[in-house]
Amino acid sequence: MYPFIRLFKEARAARHLPALPLLGTHVSHHICWPWDLDPWVELNNGRTLTLYDLGRVPFGRRIGLEAALRAQRWGITVAGNSLRYRRRVRAFDRLEMRTRCLGWDARFFYIEQSMWKHGECTSHMLLRSAVTRREGIVPPAEVLATLGHPTEGPPLPGWVQAWIEADAQRPWPPERTG
Repeated sequence: MYPFIRLFKEARAARHLPALPLLGTHVSHHICWPWDLDPWVELNNGRTLTLYDLGRVPFGRRIGLEAALRAQRWGITVAGNSLRYRRRVRAFDRLEMRTRCLGWDARFFYIEQSMWKHGECTSHMLLRSAVTRREGIVPPAEVLATLGHPTEGPPLPGWVQAWIEADAQRPWPPERTG
């Protein structure tokens, strides 16, 4: 089941935090609970993605995106991600999560998230996200103008550009086999 109570707790806590610059880093703290585990008694890979939601929602609130989404009747969606796992997370481990926007292009925002345990990175994710409306994707320039931010951003890091280029080579739709 989706952790709505945890999500509500994170969103509520973010109300009391100061506004964050668009390219700032939101830091949150989480515990790996027994219901987050897989049969090997480690943080489930799908639950890892869900826990990263718990970092993005308050980040969106702190940068003013949540208010803009409501005012404009926009939505937000994940349009792709790449997740690297490097250290085990077990029951009751305490995690520090870091969430930040790396930049944007003509269609998407690129978000970096990482989880840390005892100063070591356990996982690292690059996420491509789109703001949406009934007609489709809202260009980031329009979103940024609504937020009162300049539409020009920093150049995306080389590794992010390489991921974008590699993902563009991937066939869509995939070939139907079997």
